[in-house]
Amino acid sequence: MRGLGRLAPAGLAARFRGSLRFKLLALALGPLLLAVPILVGILVTWGAVYYDRLLITKVQSDLAVAHGYFDQVKQGVGRRVETLAGSERLARTLRERPGAPALAERLREMRQQLNLDFLILLDHDGRVKAASGGPAIGTGYASWEVARRALSGHAEIEVDILDAGQLAAIDPQLADRARTPLIPTRNAQPTQRSEETRGMLMHAAAPLASAAREGGASAGVLVGGLLLNKNLDIVDRINEIVYPEGSLPLGSVGTATLFLDDVRIATNVRLFEGVRAIGTRVSAAVRHTALDLGRTWLDRAFVVNDWYVSAYEPIADSQGKRVGMLYVGYLEEPFQRARWFALAAVAMLFATTVAVAALVSLRLARHVSQPVERMHGTMSAIEAGEVDARVGARVADLAGEDELAELAAHFDRLLDRLAEQTDALQRWGRELDSKVAARTQELAQANETLRSAQRRLVMSEKLAAIGQLAAGVAHEVNNPVAVIQGNLDVLRETLGNKAEPVMAEIRLIQDQVFRIRLIVTKLLQFARPAEYAGYLEPIRLDQVVQDSLVLVAHQMKKTNVAVVQDLRATRPVSVNRNELQQVLINLMVNALQAMPEGGTLRLECGDRDENGIAGGYVAVGDSGPGIAPADRERLFDPFFTTKTSDGTGLGLWVSLGLVQRYGGRIDVASPRSGIPGMQSSCLPDGGSVFTVWLPNEPTAT
Repeated sequence: MRGLGRLAPAGLAARFRGSLRFKLLALALGPLLLAVPILVGILVTWGAVYYDRLLITKVQSDLAVAHGYFDQVKQGVGRRVETLAGSERLARTLRERPGAPALAERLREMRQQLNLDFLILLDHDGRVKAASGGPAIGTGYASWEVARRALSGHAEIEVDILDAGQLAAIDPQLADRARTPLIPTRNAQPTQRSEETRGMLMHAAAPLASAAREGGASAGVLVGGLLLNKNLDIVDRINEIVYPEGSLPLGSVGTATLFLDDVRIATNVRLFEGVRAIGTRVSAAVRHTALDLGRTWLDRAFVVNDWYVSAYEPIADSQGKRVGMLYVGYLEEPFQRARWFALAAVAMLFATTVAVAALVSLRLARHVSQPVERMHGTMSAIEAGEVDARVGARVADLAGEDELAELAAHFDRLLDRLAEQTDALQRWGRELDSKVAARTQELAQANETLRSAQRRLVMSEKLAAIGQLAAGVAHEVNNPVAVIQGNLDVLRETLGNKAEPVMAEIRLIQDQVFRIRLIVTKLLQFARPAEYAGYLEPIRLDQVVQDSLVLVAHQMKKTNVAVVQDLRATRPVSVNRNELQQVLINLMVNALQAMPEGGTLRLECGDRDENGIAGGYVAVGDSGPGIAPADRERLFDPFFTTKTSDGTGLGLWVSLGLVQRYGGRIDVASPRSGIPGMQSSCLPDGGSVFTVWLPNEPTAT
């Protein structure tokens, strides 16, 4: 699949370059395929931005309405308390029923009439004089900010948080109503609490205007308020005002919530059918924005079980501390569904437009390209060898007498003239070829004779130079080597058993001396081949290959190498058996060393005549890494080797000299060398092959 993915762009480019119809289609559909997606993309991007901005603007206006109603409720509580504090009814009660029990009973009646959760009457010191609930007579409430301000003569209305003990002191029922188990909520900030026992109070305090003391200080204060915990009337009323029935399109649902800190204490958000999500908590991100940073959250948010377009506004207490939040929001999913539906409609409109345009463009492109394709078919037939092919009768099929029909007629006439000129050129070419071939054969014979003479002259000069060098090296090296060997023998005889601790070093010196003698011998063998030549005998190539393979068996045991043989030689060649074995063993060892991790050694021999001379060949191939072109040029140079730790660089040099002595040669082929014309079944993938060719009868070189 990855290969197809890579070929697709190349195939498309080739189709564009090679098809007129495809170019016409691209010309017609290109602007449409480029412009329409860009316009659709701009529409989608801008539409999404403005759509989201519209949703946020709506929820922001919803929050403003909810905030206004919340303030209205807050001011209503303040007005009711302030009105009652300055009423004649309360003043008459204080005059006629000054006792605490009678006052408490009267305050309970007034609390119910004013729809408040508690009423507390404080004296001029801020101590309880009478209450509708549980505060004990004489309990001090001067620490309340609203009471403290009212005692100084100013009516106040604030939202404050009271703990469970303070609520129970006012009225035990308020403490029970405020207690809310916390429900684990997705994305909420981790907490160790299991329930919320605090209460959020919207309470007001006003001085008793009918009982002013001398100096202007208030003779008492009336405190009253509402507990917002589980006060469903307020949130339901907010929801009715902000989201009346039918105000939200597409089936969306509006919700409103009051939070104490990050806990829902009054909400119409459903945890599941019929159960409100009281006790669930807001996400950590919203809590951080609204309560920690004091900013209004206007964005989408995950509310209990689903995503809502949401607005969260912090609520501050009488000290200015952020203690809760007011929330409104509506379900996002219907709006998202409508958005995707609109995008799908735009996409379908785009696809339909492109399809219709493609059909129309295809018919027009075919009308224009078909005549050209017919002429192209004629040219292809001529290139394939059908020299008599013409547009001919096809001209009549072309639509009308337009420029394309006239072009086809001109094309046929041009082909006729071209055919006549081609016949004339071919006749002249045949005559010229016969003359050039004859002259070329004469030059080739002369060049071959010259090259042969040059090769022999260069080889003679090389051999003479190497012979002088080898004789000098042998003379200069053999003398110190003989001294080293003699002194080494004297040293070993003199020391006797005392030489045992350094016997390994002595053997190492002996091995290196032997190696030096071997190198000198190979130099002399190449420089003075007549002194080292053995007698000639007719031998079978397959037999000498088998004998050489036996001699390198110990080397093969060290590597995991498989041997593949193809021995088909039938004619004997006249050479010295030992010298030919030396050449083949050297090639086999080199092949094994090229495959240290294992591989395949391929051996092949057979009959081959070259340039009219009968002969045979032996090929030795390996599956190693092959030979680099730069190294191949120097393979048969003396002292050149690619082995880093072993080898003298004389093996191939000496082997080439031995083979050339009999008029043969050694060829090298490797996939990495890029040698044209070297084909052999012995050549493995990625390896190299050395081919030794010898004449059946040796020739002087």
